[in-house]
Amino acid sequence: MLNQYSRTQLLIGKEAMDRLEKATVAVFGIGGVGGYVCEALVRTGVKHFVLIDDDRVCLTNLNRQIHALRSTVGKYKAEVMRDRMLDIEPRADIRIVKSFYLPENADQLDFQEFDYAADCVDTVTAKLEIITRAKREGIPVISCMGAGNHLDPTSFRIADIYKTEMCPLAKVMRHELKKRGVRKLKVVYSTEKPVRPLEDMSISCRTHCICPPGTVHKCTDRRDIPGSIAFGPSVAGLFMASEIVKDLCKEELKQADMEREKYREQDRRIRAIAKAEKEKLESN
Repeated sequence: MLNQYSRTQLLIGKEAMDRLEKATVAVFGIGGVGGYVCEALVRTGVKHFVLIDDDRVCLTNLNRQIHALRSTVGKYKAEVMRDRMLDIEPRADIRIVKSFYLPENADQLDFQEFDYAADCVDTVTAKLEIITRAKREGIPVISCMGAGNHLDPTSFRIADIYKTEMCPLAKVMRHELKKRGVRKLKVVYSTEKPVRPLEDMSISCRTHCICPPGTVHKCTDRRDIPGSIAFGPSVAGLFMASEIVKDLCKEELKQADMEREKYREQDRRIRAIAKAEKEKLESN
């Protein structure tokens, strides 16, 4: 029966759709990258989510975050994203954890509940905890490196972290992960040299902070505030969602490819028969 996933099923097949419907994906950080991960996954057919974020939508998020609207400024990002996802798929099961994930509160989540973890946070300590815990529990994980300070969306790549280059965050993560015994990690990163933000104090978050009331982790507490634009984090998030779908449905996608090859072989035979018949008629 025709439904909202029919066009997707034409690409990946019924078995892959069934696999996605049963999968649970944890998304850490529902910002510029994580919002697009959620958006793409729920539109593709994932039905079970855990969204981990304690931040609120800020006016400065409107330039790039998919859930950021004038009407959502001041609201919790995870709640706004959940409501948006439920408007796309009312049957989705979405749990919210309003938490800034760190080693000291990591035990509040059981990674065994997840089929996949998406690390979309920008704090090294949090990233390391997410990644090492996922690896320890045997849960597939993908991590986003630096998405800010980039203007070229075509520079984003998928690679193992030990094969990355140019990205300053990836360099730090490689060093720290090696110390923790993590030998491989799928990441999204940019090969573009980071663009240095302009020094304009009239629009600096440090001197003109407009974080919504109740914001715990304000931009004035951050060491660096990167520049950002709509077509950077969004591309990184869509890349992550694509890899999550392909990893979750690896066997089902192979089956779909075999099915396509069967149809191609049938087409080749039909064309060969038609060609032979045509040549026979022409020779007579």
